[in-house]
Amino acid sequence: MRVVVVGAGLGGAAAAAGLHRLGHEVTLFERGAELREAGTGIVVMPNGLRALDALGLADDVRGHVMHATLGGLRDWRGRPLLITDLARAQQEVGTPAILDRAELHRALRAPLPADLVRTATPVERLEPDATGVSVISDGGPVARADAVIAADGIGSKLRAQLFPAHPGLRRTGRIDLRGMLPRPPGLAADLLACQLVDRRSGAMFGLFPVGEDHLYWFTDSALHGPPPDAHEARRQMLSLMADWHPLVIALIEATPPGDVYVDPVARLAEPLSSFAAGRIALLGDAAHAMPPDLGQGASQAFEDAAALARHLTGAEPADVAERLLRYDAERRPAANRIMRAASRQSRLASQTGIAAWLRDMLLRAVPSHLATRQLAALWHA
Repeated sequence: MRVVVVGAGLGGAAAAAGLHRLGHEVTLFERGAELREAGTGIVVMPNGLRALDALGLADDVRGHVMHATLGGLRDWRGRPLLITDLARAQQEVGTPAILDRAELHRALRAPLPADLVRTATPVERLEPDATGVSVISDGGPVARADAVIAADGIGSKLRAQLFPAHPGLRRTGRIDLRGMLPRPPGLAADLLACQLVDRRSGAMFGLFPVGEDHLYWFTDSALHGPPPDAHEARRQMLSLMADWHPLVIALIEATPPGDVYVDPVARLAEPLSSFAAGRIALLGDAAHAMPPDLGQGASQAFEDAAALARHLTGAEPADVAERLLRYDAERRPAANRIMRAASRQSRLASQTGIAAWLRDMLLRAVPSHLATRQLAALWHA
């Protein structure tokens, strides 16, 4: 069966490689001039690893499982608020993997033959009819498909085409900075795999190990006005976090501005009514863009890809619309639940004033075993 995947990000690459592995005639379209994934580190949760297993793509990724025993939330000075037993959660549901985003992208696309990839080809629109879908780029058709997977990201043009009445994206009023750097000697291990929150400003800092030699850090804070460039955003964050745990400032200062990535945080203004429309299915951020607070964005895209591969196994062209409805019935409730949970977590972490003080008091009262159980449930999503 002829399948077109639009968008060669992490989710699109995983879907294309998995569908090709099952014997479908796959073409992957990418608007960029080359296949690449920019960025820093990325966390693949246990549910995402299980999805990659189902696609036959997890072997390389499992070599990067996280080695940390404790996690959770701390205040801006590093004092515990909510501590989770990562080792126990890993025993129950599996271990997350943390690796370089570009390395993950290379591993996902490696099984896909180069002649199936069309770069520098922005897909403008899709024209479905009774027997298939025409893929339009530069004003004309570039492919004909029995099924199309729209994985064109958070600003998806194809989502807007399929659901013109949907309000699209909504900014959350937050901004993220991300960086990766060599791991300094003598690093305090108790801050690895933790997030620090500040009830005064509503800002947050997170830190994860990437292998034995590198660290991946990220921040989340209020965005006032237009998003600044990396140099100015880094300067603002150093000023905002000047009295935080000394490691926070040391790591941000040690990361050159050119290695800092800045993103205004956005999410879908409201859940979509469907992830499928006839022979077209949405995947990843195109279907369920969410705040990054649960670290589930990539893992949810991998679950989408695995579900699509499963539901399209053995399908004939005439079956596609019905198979994609099954995909929607499986993935939309689960992904939208995670999207709502990520939004709640974003609001929780960004509280200030009395609300944040109460939050911290309540978090300190939660037993570690209960926090660990809740973490394991999330990883099992």
